[in-house]
Amino acid sequence: MNKFNIRKLLDGLTAASSSSSSGSNAANAAQPGTPRENDLVPETLQSEHFQLCKTVRHGFPNQPASMAFDPVQKILAVGTQTGALRLFGGAGVECYCQHESGAAVIQLQFLINEGALVTALADDSLHMWNLRQKIPAVLHSLKFNRERITYCHLPFQSKWLYIGTERGNIHIVNVESFTLSGYVIMWNKAIELSSKTHPGPVVHISDNPMDEGKLLIGFECGVVVLWDLKCKKADYRYSYDEAIHSVAWHHEGKQFTCSHSDGTLTTWNVRAPVKPLQIITPHGKQPKDGKKPEPCRPILKVEYKTTRAGDPFMVLSGGLSYETVGRRRACLTVMHGKSTTVLEMDTPIVDFLTLCETPYPNDFQEPYAVVVLLEKDLVVIDLGQIGYPAFENPYPFTVHESPVTCCEYFADCPAELIPALYSVGQRQKRQGYSKKEWPVSGGNWGQGAQSYPEIIITGHADGSIKFWDASALMLQVLYKLKTAKVFERARGKEEKANADIVDEDPFAIQTLSWCPESRLLCVAGVSAHVLVYRFSKQEVTTDEVQLLEVRMQGDFSECVVDSPEPVGDQSPPLPPASPQQENQEPPQPLTANNSTDRDNIACLQVRSSPLKQSAGYQVELVVQLVWVNGEPPQPITSLAINSSYGLVVFGNSSGLTVVDFLQKTVLLNLGTSEVYSPCESRQPHSPRKTRQPSAALCDSNDGSNASEERCKSPTSDGKDMSFSRSRSSSVTSIDRESREAISAFAFCESFARRGEASLGPCLLVGTTQGGVMTLALSLPPGPDQRLEQAVGAASCGTISQLKGGVMTMALLDASGSLLPPAYEPWCDPNASDEEKERIKKRRPASPPGSVEGQDSQFLVLCSEKQAKVLALPSQTRLYKHSITEASFVLRADVVTMGGANCIMCFCANGHIMALSLPSLRPLLDVNYLPLTDMRIARTFCFSNLGQALYLTSPTEVQRITYSLETCDNLQEMLSELFTPVETPEAPNRGFFKGLFGGGAQSLDREDLFGETAAGKASRTLAQHIPGQASMEGMKGAASGVVGDLARARIALDERGQKLSELEDRTAAMMASADSFSKHAHDMMLKYKDKKWYQL
Repeated sequence: MNKFNIRKLLDGLTAASSSSSSGSNAANAAQPGTPRENDLVPETLQSEHFQLCKTVRHGFPNQPASMAFDPVQKILAVGTQTGALRLFGGAGVECYCQHESGAAVIQLQFLINEGALVTALADDSLHMWNLRQKIPAVLHSLKFNRERITYCHLPFQSKWLYIGTERGNIHIVNVESFTLSGYVIMWNKAIELSSKTHPGPVVHISDNPMDEGKLLIGFECGVVVLWDLKCKKADYRYSYDEAIHSVAWHHEGKQFTCSHSDGTLTTWNVRAPVKPLQIITPHGKQPKDGKKPEPCRPILKVEYKTTRAGDPFMVLSGGLSYETVGRRRACLTVMHGKSTTVLEMDTPIVDFLTLCETPYPNDFQEPYAVVVLLEKDLVVIDLGQIGYPAFENPYPFTVHESPVTCCEYFADCPAELIPALYSVGQRQKRQGYSKKEWPVSGGNWGQGAQSYPEIIITGHADGSIKFWDASALMLQVLYKLKTAKVFERARGKEEKANADIVDEDPFAIQTLSWCPESRLLCVAGVSAHVLVYRFSKQEVTTDEVQLLEVRMQGDFSECVVDSPEPVGDQSPPLPPASPQQENQEPPQPLTANNSTDRDNIACLQVRSSPLKQSAGYQVELVVQLVWVNGEPPQPITSLAINSSYGLVVFGNSSGLTVVDFLQKTVLLNLGTSEVYSPCESRQPHSPRKTRQPSAALCDSNDGSNASEERCKSPTSDGKDMSFSRSRSSSVTSIDRESREAISAFAFCESFARRGEASLGPCLLVGTTQGGVMTLALSLPPGPDQRLEQAVGAASCGTISQLKGGVMTMALLDASGSLLPPAYEPWCDPNASDEEKERIKKRRPASPPGSVEGQDSQFLVLCSEKQAKVLALPSQTRLYKHSITEASFVLRADVVTMGGANCIMCFCANGHIMALSLPSLRPLLDVNYLPLTDMRIARTFCFSNLGQALYLTSPTEVQRITYSLETCDNLQEMLSELFTPVETPEAPNRGFFKGLFGGGAQSLDREDLFGETAAGKASRTLAQHIPGQASMEGMKGAASGVVGDLARARIALDERGQKLSELEDRTAAMMASADSFSKHAHDMMLKYKDKKWYQL
């Protein structure tokens, strides 16, 4: 047995006094055992191995507000109401950025094929983002001080950005330097001088596709102005008596179409401003007497796209008649030729974009798809197929299909798991999608060294469970399980009011336990039901679902609040066996009815008809808690399953129940106070399995008309039933009076009692008041006797007492390696007997039994307040660490990283901490994320190899890493947004158009908007905020293939030019030499025979 010496004690006192995680010096001084050179187990993890950073964000952008598309790079950008920027390319290519101000992103403008993006925010600021790096950064910012930004327009291949404001003025920004031009279009010069009213904000800006010198300006009041940029005057003014929402040009620049607030579309001829060429109401009834059509809802946006070989497309959102608004959801209308197609959407439309083959506005657009941004989804419609089918979305946008109620993360899973789940999930895919490839296909997938399989499991409010492939920083749904299929659905109010304990979402997932090796899945729901699933590759039909109904009637326990630590490691005093119940209430909002006519009634009714179960997870057993004396069953707070033992255990504030899912019997049903007391081994008993209660118990119709108080589901705000505070100094007086609940389980091969010499199957039990108890399990000697002989279980009393509720428990061997629970390898339950015989049960190798006087295991305990490490079987406390005093731990997991183990904790004050094992040295303490809502507490989870995640919004999953190695390799693992792509050639003007000037007219904007011609803008109008680099620096420092090719091409051109010049100079020198030689020869001949005096 290991004893502390005085040196270790002094070392522990010294280290504890410097611990930043402890609440006070006095508390630290009581902590023994920070490891030194004479530690029991050498530890390899050090503080320098840890670093916290975000990796990637998955899911649909929460509260989307705007959208843009780069038609050359094939990149889609989405801005949100909270200032987030999400960028998407091909499958696996996604990026998340955040504006510091958090203001809504009202508009986005790509610098097409330039690797840059301009964002306009609701706080009247503009930002230039550099997309040529894996983590985009802001290059420039411009903050307007006196005017509100309402609309932006950036012409293709132009560096001048038009900014419309709420005052009706238009300013021009140079996107290279992000400075304002002195050229300003004032509203009073744009509208008629005779107009006495302000035209309202600018709602549209665009240049004429065939003449860049003509700018079309739309004001909210219904006035449209065609502005001549060179002459600085209005050429034409178009007026309509309804407000304008959007404007769309015909590609020839001779006509444009406006959408209005009364549901009409007006088409104007550029040279005929007196009246519209055409007025139509797409969804309004056309009266026969020639009167004006009935008003409809506003058409929020219209796009007019032409095709070379057929009729143009007109796509619009809104415009439904007021009569059909209540009956129809949000709609997108596609008008093509004489046909009008209305496509209903599930949620309101935020924005839409028509994708075209060419980026040039003066050419036939040839539209091929429409991207529709909804409040809760992104839909892409194929315009090239009959019926306009949708493309299959490759992004993980179905995370929020039903609200997420729980989440688990498994890194380094068995390699065969993902292919197995994918194969059964493929059969669930919906049909009817477009056969074409997803059109948003830009970017390149990251090529990192992280190659281990990762799986995320999410439980949802509708009872569904989704398995996700999270390998290599991507997220893809593998398989979806619907647990609600096991139950009958209530059809009438009387039937629904019979025994339900929640207003809505009665099938919501509360917690789950999954064994990756055996593929066993156990699920607990809010209606106090537990489901056991096995994985099979074959489809079966279950004639009758196996059902166990359990009556848990736990007594109320008096809470011991702020009780002092027991001296040494003595067992804490047991709670009273007969506590008072009169003035105590359960902590959860499940309130009992005063009437006692509801007894032995389950909250849900299991399906009585045969159940067809597809390949995948198939239900094997249903366990339901029943009403007891008019009181509904308490929510299940903890759950665990073990495939090797064939047992599942669950607990709540009433106690715990151990179920043998192989023999379909209840092995143990104990109240919380009974778990504290050692007892003899108990034999299992079988509760009734009938679906209808017998007459001797109760009549199922007795309580159908009784009233009851109901609780909210886990998806309700502020009523999270899966989260509870501990019985500590920080809890409220209401919590002090609540009953003690079971908070954690751990199956293990260990020493059930103090001083035992042999290992055996055990179950560790933790409670919300910090108690840790052991149950000894006795299994039949062989697999043949397992289904015939009963499994024994005995409570062995208390091992330790901690402050706060127990969060997690784990075992280490003598070398400090994690001892996983025993498990059975997966075998298809529907396979042949011969195949089952070939698969042998295996359990992880355990250390031999304890030698007398020595300990061979470490028991790791972590609660909401502190962590402890005990030596087994002596149950001696080796180490103790106070995690937090002012806050409490929300999630704690024992994880493996870098070949060693540690405890990871997430506290309610936002701190993420790491403690070494077994010495509990603080390795990491970072103030990362304060608890802002219950969603984070419900979904935060750690996994092995330095990975963690949480639900950062109702629709988005944020993944983080606490590993320095992963942080260092993050750049390689992230995807690239910008790729080298040649810009398409401009459309051919044609011989006659070029001869007679009918083609597109270009404009030298530099001459108009530059400082020389337009002067400087007012300094008080906007403030320039420089970013990391200028546009020139971005282009010059581009480290990708484009920059390398450009530099190589320039160097090659310069070398060729120099060689050409050298060749010319050499030829000239040769000619000069020949000429000199000839002249020298002639001179020699001329003066050859003459005397010197004849010269």
